[in-house]
Amino acid sequence: MKVAELADKLHLECLTKEGDLNLEVTGCYIGDLLSWVMGRAMEGDAWITVMSNVNIIAVATLSNVSCIILAESVTPDPAVLEKADAQGINVLRSTLSSFEIAKQISEVAGL
Repeated sequence: MKVAELADKLHLECLTKEGDLNLEVTGCYIGDLLSWVMGRAMEGDAWITVMSNVNIIAVATLSNVSCIILAESVTPDPAVLEKADAQGINVLRSTLSSFEIAKQISEVAGL
């Protein structure tokens, strides 16, 4: 499933403009400890987190995740979104908890 399809089906708000919404979502990873995510998230994962500092963009770039989904209506600083756009990282947002988002991803993407 593509990031654009996932965003549409889960009613996710896209916060960035320059990401590739045609990237394939091949898995899901939930984590807030950046060093842990960096070593464990897989390429193509939709990464769900409540972290909103600029370091999430570096971790997403290194891990090659398809997108970052900010749970529980987390609002990142404008600098985070600027960095995401510069790096071509998709940043999405949901009002749901990490668990609920992952559950929905599993259901709609068959993961």
